[in-house]
Amino acid sequence: MIDVLVVDDDFRVAQVHAGFVELVPGFRVAGRARTAADARAKAPGADLVLLDVYLPDESGLNLLPCLTADVIMATAATDRESVRTAFSRGALHYLIKPFTAAELGERLRAYARYRERLAVRGQLTQDDVDRAVRVLYDAPRGAPRVVKGQSPVTSRLVAEALRRADRPRSAAEISEEVGISRATAQRYLASLAQSGRALVTLRYGSTGRPEHEYVWCPGASLTT
Repeated sequence: MIDVLVVDDDFRVAQVHAGFVELVPGFRVAGRARTAADARAKAPGADLVLLDVYLPDESGLNLLPCLTADVIMATAATDRESVRTAFSRGALHYLIKPFTAAELGERLRAYARYRERLAVRGQLTQDDVDRAVRVLYDAPRGAPRVVKGQSPVTSRLVAEALRRADRPRSAAEISEEVGISRATAQRYLASLAQSGRALVTLRYGSTGRPEHEYVWCPGASLTT
């Protein structure tokens, strides 16, 4: 598993980004930080950091040289200087808010392939390095791929149920409405989020782990 630290001063935004990360197989959220000081303390336990520029105590850009983990910027900063500084200080990618689960997932999967390319035994050759760089930045574009093993009929039923909903819905609620198992509903909802047709948030109860909730993206198509 690739452990990810989500750094953002806005609790709700960090919650959404953490939900996006957990949709991607092979990744898990190792923690969240709302300040630069907190990020410094928690970063040593992470493989990858999703880093905002605007933090209450210090610019996220100042953190970059201090971090041993890899970094993907996830920020609303769109000025040229911030972008140039981020890359010059070692950021691998620069994602401008708001972004979808599909956009983040695309970069996370590319990052996983990049790590695999660098995990060869012995010394790296120039070809090894070139291939690692290519897979990091040549993320697939275009329409979402059809997920193997998923029924188009069930996919449409889940999408329609979510689109009709007047509030965020959980997998348990969608499974009851559509008449499928909770695990199946979860799988189809995660696919909708990865394709950018749904947004995922986390609902925190009084006890236990937070539950994923999904909301339909306005204007999204029912089919891929």
